[in-house]
Amino acid sequence: MAKLILSTGNIVSGGPSIVRKPGASNLELINSLKVSFQDAQLDYADEIENVNVNGTTTTTTTTNGTSNGVHEATNGDSSSSSSSLVTGPLYWTARDQQKKENDTILVPRIDWATAGLSEERSQYDITVKIFFLPTTTPDVSRRAAYTQEAMELVLKELGGISDVDLLVVSFPGMSFDGDCEWEADKLNAAQGDDESEIATWQAAVEELHRQGRVKRLGISEFGTEKLARFIKRLAIPPAVDQINIKNCCNVPPPLAKLAKEQNVELLVHSDCTDILPEGTLRELLGPQGAGLLADPATGSGGLSGNLTPQWVIKYTAVVKNRGVIENKGYFAGAELN
Repeated sequence: MAKLILSTGNIVSGGPSIVRKPGASNLELINSLKVSFQDAQLDYADEIENVNVNGTTTTTTTTNGTSNGVHEATNGDSSSSSSSLVTGPLYWTARDQQKKENDTILVPRIDWATAGLSEERSQYDITVKIFFLPTTTPDVSRRAAYTQEAMELVLKELGGISDVDLLVVSFPGMSFDGDCEWEADKLNAAQGDDESEIATWQAAVEELHRQGRVKRLGISEFGTEKLARFIKRLAIPPAVDQINIKNCCNVPPPLAKLAKEQNVELLVHSDCTDILPEGTLRELLGPQGAGLLADPATGSGGLSGNLTPQWVIKYTAVVKNRGVIENKGYFAGAELN
């Protein structure tokens, strides 16, 4: 079994090659991942040299060789002197030695030396949003592990900061769709799974707040009844509720009233709940994409197994006094077994 950690890097500095369409956050993620993979394959291609000896092709490595083409990264640093580079479809990735027992592979390699913010942490409003994907079971302990792992990656990517201003949680199966705001609010009341959502919030999300790693907590796509039930059972209720009303309507009056009474800030968003479908991820990493996965017909060319996306985290760092987004990107976790 292998754990894959996918990353886009800072897409604000990625240039015009990244395709973005308003209201389609999944397209932003998918296209940003494509660019990230392509750039890494080009950047690291010059480290690989094939030498033909007596009619056979051998591999020259810069340090100690490995057999699977995965770059070894000590302490998550892809520039480590203990790294080893070989040819193969995985040359542009790295194995995180801190999590080697889990066979965690960074896709692509991450140069943590270039990570960070240009100003002091106090100059930024930093928002992160974690998506628990519908392809995984609603296991609370696993969701807690996903949240911790995702948060650690974001904090490290932003230069080793210790906290963020807002963490928003998106649970699978939630939407805000209908012919009008009243219908959307009514349909929303029966969506999702209250018990697993509450247990996840208590075990994973509230704990981050207690640790001081998150200043405010938020939820996504909770209508009036869902939000009311949710708040009643929590020690630390959400301070923010994001809803996507682009397909139907206005904010339902009952939800606006409840939010005001409970001091919950209502924000509009355009994210997809199922932001990284299983088929899309396999296409991204397959033979016609990044080439990380083996050809299913022949079994050659890369890693083999069933690929399951587990979570996505989106982060945004806005410079307070200018209202400018300086750093924005995504990490995603997937399992291959």
